[in-house]
Amino acid sequence: MSKKQVLLINDIAGYGKVATAAMLPILSYMGHPTYNLPTALVSNTLDYGKFNILDTTDYMEGVFPVWKELGFRFDAIATGFIASTRQAKIVSTFCREQAANGTIIYVDPIMGDEGKLYNGVTKEAIHSMREMIGVADLIFPNYTEACYLTSTTYCADGVNETESKRLLDALHDMCGKSVLITSIPVDGHPSVVGYNHLDNGYFMLRYTEIPVHFPGTGDIFSAVLIGHLLEGDSLREATQVAMNAVFNLIDANKENADKNRGIPLENFLNTI
Repeated sequence: MSKKQVLLINDIAGYGKVATAAMLPILSYMGHPTYNLPTALVSNTLDYGKFNILDTTDYMEGVFPVWKELGFRFDAIATGFIASTRQAKIVSTFCREQAANGTIIYVDPIMGDEGKLYNGVTKEAIHSMREMIGVADLIFPNYTEACYLTSTTYCADGVNETESKRLLDALHDMCGKSVLITSIPVDGHPSVVGYNHLDNGYFMLRYTEIPVHFPGTGDIFSAVLIGHLLEGDSLREATQVAMNAVFNLIDANKENADKNRGIPLENFLNTI
């Protein structure tokens, strides 16, 4: 199977293996020619508490006409952090145009975790992400983001299986295609739940949680997931492979002194 041309539309952190800096090396290592368009330039991972962000919407607005004139197209587009509602409209319009020519659109609606929005992310982001998921073939919010998108009350103890399906259905109603929800406790077990619109099937995959925090693990999950989907794996198969990769990388780095910079992927690409 020929490798796919992938465009990452996400932020770039100057210090830390997150977002584009985490996804690009993984997809490139898997053999997919990978390009990027930054939605924002961020000084460092937000976990340090202090940071500087430059919104690149004006730059992006000038990029798409140039790419259109040059005839650039992509087999897949993966979007992540979106800096504003204006940026979401520009990106979603571009994605719709590309999708009309067969491009697969993956949307990770990055907004928050553990029941709250990330540092520097405003409530405007919720409206921006609702704009974005409408163009997606697959969305994969975490539990917190799924609650924000669907205006569902977040419960720290999680949900039962019936409630997880109800949340998947609500997201499917918004995007019309396939859905994953990551980091969601189901009946007390950390899980990833999914709905595959291609076969109208639901699934739930449980995992063991390692009690340390690294920024960028969601981006690692996204890159491995997308890489394997592009190689023909089913949604359930690709999800399990991505879960295993994240677990193994966290386990191998759990003693790292500075976890805020993320996982040093260059040392572990051959294990993904």
